[in-house]
Amino acid sequence: MPSKKAIFLDKDGTLIRDVPYNADPAKIELLAGVADGLRQLGTLGYSFFVVTNQAGVAKGYFREEALLGVEKKLQQLLSSSGVVLSGFYYCPHHPEGTVKSYTRICRCRKPMPGMLLQAAATYGISLGDSWMVGDILDDVEAGNRAGCKTVLIDGLRRERKNVLNEHQRPSYIADSFTQAANLIIKSTSHGKV
Repeated sequence: MPSKKAIFLDKDGTLIRDVPYNADPAKIELLAGVADGLRQLGTLGYSFFVVTNQAGVAKGYFREEALLGVEKKLQQLLSSSGVVLSGFYYCPHHPEGTVKSYTRICRCRKPMPGMLLQAAATYGISLGDSWMVGDILDDVEAGNRAGCKTVLIDGLRRERKNVLNEHQRPSYIADSFTQAANLIIKSTSHGKV
């Protein structure tokens, strides 16, 4: 059976409006171009997985159970737009947390690739045929460490100035989700951008 290809997506600032430490489903709204871009990418056979750091759990801002409502709302928004979300992975840890059971250095918190590796093992995903799309360099680094191609959405041109190591160099930089989707489509269709 051929390996699957996936697009791993950061949540806050990439798929939805970034509301710091938000666990309220009522405040979740898709960003412009996300639904259309994902529908187009879906026609190329990609599966979609959210991979998100949720330090608010470790910092005591909300309980881990609150993320079930966040996932459900995101699933609803995408489904009503004709997009299937295959998986929702989150890291509740932070090394400087206040909730002892979540306060630690882990392998799942981006920039580490743990969430991507877990999804790949569970779903038979070929990481070399997959992409990580995010709005900060930690997203890029996690994707690169996992062996994916990467797109940094950096419309405000803040992140691209801060590359510190080879793992933080994105394959491509986009100004919007629409442009990111188009770069992936061109790369997939033609083998390069």
